[in-house]
Amino acid sequence: MKSSSSGRRGPKPKPDTRDNLVKAGLRMFHTEGYAATGVQGIAESVGVPKGSFYNHFPSKEVFGAEVLDAYFDRNEEKLRSMLCDVDVAPLTRLEDYFDDRIEAFRAAGFVRGCLLGNISAEVADHSPLMREHLVKHFASWSDFFESCIAQAQEEGMIRNRLPAGLLARFILNSWEGALLRMRAEKSDEPLIDFKATIFNLVLR
Repeated sequence: MKSSSSGRRGPKPKPDTRDNLVKAGLRMFHTEGYAATGVQGIAESVGVPKGSFYNHFPSKEVFGAEVLDAYFDRNEEKLRSMLCDVDVAPLTRLEDYFDDRIEAFRAAGFVRGCLLGNISAEVADHSPLMREHLVKHFASWSDFFESCIAQAQEEGMIRNRLPAGLLARFILNSWEGALLRMRAEKSDEPLIDFKATIFNLVLR
C-alpha cells in the first residue's frame, strides 16, 4: 500500500526569506504607504517570486500585522533605554526622548513620520486584525510615558494630578497629530510647539 504525504510539496522556504520580507515591508510601508505597496513589489525587492511571499504569509493583512509588530519591537529598545533609566529624572527622560525623536525627524527631512500613525490612517477602518495590533502597540508605548509621569508626580515634579495614564495617552495622541502636521508642513515647528505645550503646561 502506497503512503501519501500531506505536507507541502516543492522546496522548503528559506528561513531568512521571511525576515527579509518583513524588513522590506517595514521600509516600503514607511516610504510608500500600505495601500500603495503591493505583494509583487515586496517580493521583487528581496529577489523572490510572488509565490514565496504566500509560503510565509497567508495574506497581505497578516503580513501587515507582522510588520507592525516588527516596527514596535525595533523601537521598543529605544523606549526602554531612554525612558526606563532610573539614574535619570523621569521628566528629563521624557524630554530627552522627544528631543531625540525631533532631531531624528529633522535629519530625515520631516518625512515618513510614525508607521503606527500612518497605518492607522490607512487601514484602521477596514482591518480588524491590524487595528488590534495597532491598539496593542499604542497602549504599550503609552505605558512607557505613564511610568515616567507617575514617578514624576510621586516625586513632586509634576503638580498636575490628572491620572498618569490619561496624561500619557494625551501626550501620545498629541505627538501623533504633531507628526502629521510636520509631514504636511515639512517643518519642525509642530514638534517644537508640541514639546513646549507638553512640558510648560501639561506636565507642570
